[in-house]
Amino acid sequence: MGLTARIRTRDGWAVSHAVVTVTDMTGTQVLRAEADAEGAVRDTTQLAPGAYTVIVTAVGYAPAASSAIVTASGRAEVGTVTLARQGGTELPPPGPWTIDPAHSSVAAVAQHLGISSVHGRFTDFAGTVEIAPDDVTKSRVEAVIKAASIDTGNGMRDTHLRSADFLDVERFPEITFRSTGVTQAGTDRWTVHGELGLHGVVRPVDLDLAYLGTGADPWGGTRAAFRATTELRREDFAMNYNQVLQAGIAAIGTTLRVELDIQAVQGESLPAA
Repeated sequence: MGLTARIRTRDGWAVSHAVVTVTDMTGTQVLRAEADAEGAVRDTTQLAPGAYTVIVTAVGYAPAASSAIVTASGRAEVGTVTLARQGGTELPPPGPWTIDPAHSSVAAVAQHLGISSVHGRFTDFAGTVEIAPDDVTKSRVEAVIKAASIDTGNGMRDTHLRSADFLDVERFPEITFRSTGVTQAGTDRWTVHGELGLHGVVRPVDLDLAYLGTGADPWGGTRAAFRATTELRREDFAMNYNQVLQAGIAAIGTTLRVELDIQAVQGESLPAA
């Protein structure tokens, strides 16, 4: 039958754009085949019995080489070839992913009175992730947060945060983030460069991102998990309100730590409830 092989990432995903090259012991190329959408290679070229070298390549992955023995039947079964991302890092399979708000968290932590922290979160948000097929640094993220959904567990404080002193949700009902690029920051970490629109001001913001892996969910879908953090300065977004207490202590800190725990579902939309 010729050559059969399966090309996978370390996470077990198909590498649909892989190319398999087979050379004989003199280094002469005798076969070249491309993987299908499922990462499978099935080539019917009849090969002479003997030893061969199989080289698997794909854009964005480190090449993999192995030996294969062709039997008298002319068949070479390479089995599963695992490709590692160039640089040793993995991201989910290419294509669209939809953020699942029910299993995600958009939280912020602010200093309070100089001695403690106030924890808040936004409860109404949506977003998409697009993993680029050949160059993961060209992947994109977009998200929209409803500013009025701020929740710190204190109704009076939340009303103040929605007012013109802070978020001014009537004039600026949405907080937006659009990525402008992605760079690798470590073996399993990325920096997502983007523009944050907050309180009528748009500024560049970098997210420190960790990819936590993928897996099947109970509803028949596939999920990817991410954690991202960044630090914002209120004055950068024209939120200059503050109350200075005795001894010069500010009631609310000038910086805000943002913590994102995100689950995204593979596909362009969330599954029906």
